[in-house]
Amino acid sequence: MKFLFDENISYRIVKKLKASLPDCIHVSQTPLRYASTDRTIWEYAKARSYIIVTFDADFKGLANVLSFPPKVILLKTGNCSTESVVTLLQNRLGEISKFNKSEIYGVMEIS
Repeated sequence: MKFLFDENISYRIVKKLKASLPDCIHVSQTPLRYASTDRTIWEYAKARSYIIVTFDADFKGLANVLSFPPKVILLKTGNCSTESVVTLLQNRLGEISKFNKSEIYGVMEIS
């Protein structure tokens, strides 16, 4: 699975997840950099088969309008540490893998 972490998630998450998710990147590691529009990030992820991981519910709206790919993981944890997000994602990798293989669902909300 390839994850693209939105700019509202710390770039430090990539280093913490590289062992379990070697194909994850942060938007700051792409040509997009910071302050890209959601639609630009969407198109980038779609063209490169990334799953977008974000706190931004606007991506759920894009998924409702544009369908998928890309798929979106919407984190609904509120304000929490990067380490908490890492743990949450690692604990849910089985479910995330099933979601990734699904041809029905394009958005997964995790809280």
